[in-house]
Order: sequence, then structure tokens, then C-alpha cells
Amino acid sequence: MKRFILTGAPGAGKTVLLRVLEQQGHGVVEEAATDVIAVEQACGIAEPWKHPGFLDSIVTLQNQRLARAAQAADEVQFHDRSVLCTLALARYLDIPPPASLHSVIDRILRERTFELTVFFIRGLGFVAPTAARRITFEESLRFERIHEQVYREHGFHLAHIEPAPVPDRVARILRIIEK
Repeated sequence: MKRFILTGAPGAGKTVLLRVLEQQGHGVVEEAATDVIAVEQACGIAEPWKHPGFLDSIVTLQNQRLARAAQAADEVQFHDRSVLCTLALARYLDIPPPASLHSVIDRILRERTFELTVFFIRGLGFVAPTAARRITFEESLRFERIHEQVYREHGFHLAHIEPAPVPDRVARILRIIEK
């Protein structure tokens, strides 16, 4: 099985691309951070990223999803972010990464869980705020740079997917994985 990561700044269109890839029959694994934020906000915590254990909660959910995904019979899977994105989030929030995060990163690198080509979905030139996405466009650019740095530090090659109509972006991703 080949597992590819889609990453990039918030609001770049990763989830839409993931939905199209899923509709085309590819296996997909959802982003964990957005779901952790949504659950915490539903429980009355307005800014869960400011609470202890936030990153551990993301890592736990990512591990659960990765374990379930490993049981699938997909030839190709696309993952909406990875634990390396959680490391980028820690750096962005200036929070020390928990030991659990380093442990999982070490494991996925050692086991070569993901393909070394990571699809870096470039921003669309704006960010639409949501309950979980409270970031300005300028902040998203900083966050994007941190993601790029983290993936490069860990030996990944970034395949930039520039802003374009969704079918064109998906076609570029599929051309790259066919090589």
C-alpha cells in the first residue's frame, strides 16, 4: 500500500481534494486536529489549542486512524495531514512537542509509513475563518512555511500543488503518483 500525505496551510483546499480523490475510489484518512478541536469546542472549550494535552489528543487520534487505515485493502491512500503536521502545529503555537509526538514521528520514519513525496497544497490567497480555523491569511503563510520546513527536515520531498481549479489539482496529484 502506498500512503501519501496532503499538507499545507489551513484553508488551502486539502479537504476538497481529499473528497474528490475519495469519490474516485482512493482510500482517505481524515485530518485529526480539526476533529479534536470540534469535539473540544462542543464540550465548551472555546480554544482547545491553549489547553494542556491538546497535542497528545491529536497524536492519539492520528494513531487510531493510521491503525485503522493499515487494515484497509487500498492500493493508494491519501492522508489529510500527518504527525509531522502536528509537529508544525506545536512549533507554530510555540508549545513543546510531547514525547508521544516524537515517538510516533520516529516510528513512521523508521517504518517508512508514508511515501517520501508529500503533496504540499499551496494556499488559495485567502483564508475563510471557521470555528476551528481562526487564522489570518498572513498567519497562514507563516504556518505554511513551518510545515514546509518540518517536512524537509525529516527527508520528505514536497510536490507543490499550486492554486488551480479542483479537477486540475487532482489530475496533477494523480499524475505524480503514477510516475
